[in-house]
Amino acid sequence: MIPDGQPGHIDQIKQTNVGAVYRLIDQFGPISRIELSKKAQLAPASITKIVRELLQAHLVLETEFQDPGSRGRPAIGLALDTQAWHYLSARISPGTVTLGLRDLSSKLVVEEVLPLPVQAPEPLLKRIISEIDQFFIRHQRKLERLTAIAITLPGMIDARRGIVHRMPFYHDVFDMPLGDTLSVHTGLPVYVQHDIGAWTLAESLYGASRGCKNVVQVVIDHNVGVGVITSGRVLHAGSSSVAEIGHTQVDPYGRRCYCGNHGCLETVASTDSILELVRQRLTVPVPASLLHGVSLTIEAVCDAANRGDQLARDVIISVGQSVGRILAIMVNLFNPEKVLIGSPLNLSQDILHPAIMSCIQQQSLPAYSENIKLESTQFYNQGTMPGAALVKDALYSGSLIIKLLQG
Repeated sequence: MIPDGQPGHIDQIKQTNVGAVYRLIDQFGPISRIELSKKAQLAPASITKIVRELLQAHLVLETEFQDPGSRGRPAIGLALDTQAWHYLSARISPGTVTLGLRDLSSKLVVEEVLPLPVQAPEPLLKRIISEIDQFFIRHQRKLERLTAIAITLPGMIDARRGIVHRMPFYHDVFDMPLGDTLSVHTGLPVYVQHDIGAWTLAESLYGASRGCKNVVQVVIDHNVGVGVITSGRVLHAGSSSVAEIGHTQVDPYGRRCYCGNHGCLETVASTDSILELVRQRLTVPVPASLLHGVSLTIEAVCDAANRGDQLARDVIISVGQSVGRILAIMVNLFNPEKVLIGSPLNLSQDILHPAIMSCIQQQSLPAYSENIKLESTQFYNQGTMPGAALVKDALYSGSLIIKLLQG
């Protein structure tokens, strides 16, 4: 099954076909070779050759299954063999690194959240490698065939080259060669992606946008950004960046952002900025607020807003309007069928979502916005599911399958 824009090189064709066969077995297995040939649109001889290689590598297995409506002997079908194949999925966030060992079905074997201070004497790259080494040592009895490493993180990233140009919070990061360094150190393929792009991919593979061809997913968290799925593919997957809104200037006289600009959307809509704004408003004479005298967290702000606190409601509505104005432009550009919101502010989605949707409907083309569904993401950007999506995508594209077949 060759996609549009057919690759001319025979190795690329093999990679594409192997990935397509693996994906179909994953999605429809147990599946017969005949049915697999139909769905893959490949000749039976090609299916036989590909399946033989996958069987020999213990990436798929044969199993008996009963065809629907059949009363005869069970048929022999193909299913994935994911046992004893492991990979590491990691997520770097402000002050912590989450490391998860998963098998090729994405099932979690073990996961740890470890401190990764934003300031330390040693460079961040050295500390990341050290934490990964220690994780492997602690869980070596669980490890069998280690296949890959996937790392997601915020910042300005060249995903194709595995270079992290800049990161929020970790201000000592300048053009950090994370992918190459870790690959040389471990001998494994390493996938590095912006956490929002990886999260968008996870939602399309397992979550709220599964089956959708055109999706815009906005994240409002420590950083603000957007992932885009167009024609069933993540925009910019594997290139320099995901679609960027967090560093779109909304206030030319605003405070300086870590990217070097002033007044970026991220400086007014990130969760840290929201909490700072609430603190400022609580220092001036305001009507009684439920937030006086409490430990300020996003959860506390959302709880107060849900209970009718005007200060909390105004702040959340303002964030929704700021994000909604940018999303209206995204709707005009990509005409999505669904807009997903990934944020701890979804605790007040009855306040946040209408503010966003109102801007979209007022400021984008009615033909594009009238049928849009706006929903919360199924996952929250914690743990290692976004990294798992990178590995699944590499399996489906065939790039990781070819590496595994080559040993």
